[in-house]
Amino acid sequence: MTKKPAEGAAAPFHNPFSALAPKREGLPPGVLRAEKARPAPARAVVRMERKGRAGKEVTVVEKLALPSQELERWARELKQSLGCGGSVEEGALVVQGDQRERIRAWLVARGVQKVSLG
Repeated sequence: MTKKPAEGAAAPFHNPFSALAPKREGLPPGVLRAEKARPAPARAVVRMERKGRAGKEVTVVEKLALPSQELERWARELKQSLGCGGSVEEGALVVQGDQRERIRAWLVARGVQKVSLG
């Protein structure tokens, strides 16, 4: 059986971090940066290609106009979403297989206004 604290008495509580609270004012101001979400590209061109790839089909996404780091991140997320391989080549996303319709749906979900299929 547990004892109840007397009426008006505070429950026992020990906070090991309470001694750090006064030292917080002495710290330099921190930078709180929320990662700004970039607006999605206005357009994208999605086409299938075989030429120069030993007969293998690939889907190429061009005209995204994204910085290289952002393009790498989009490529990684697209590959994970579709469950296939791919890479970034000369500013375009290249994904294995004929994935045009699936990529179009993925781009629209990401906020790309105009997706042209070729």
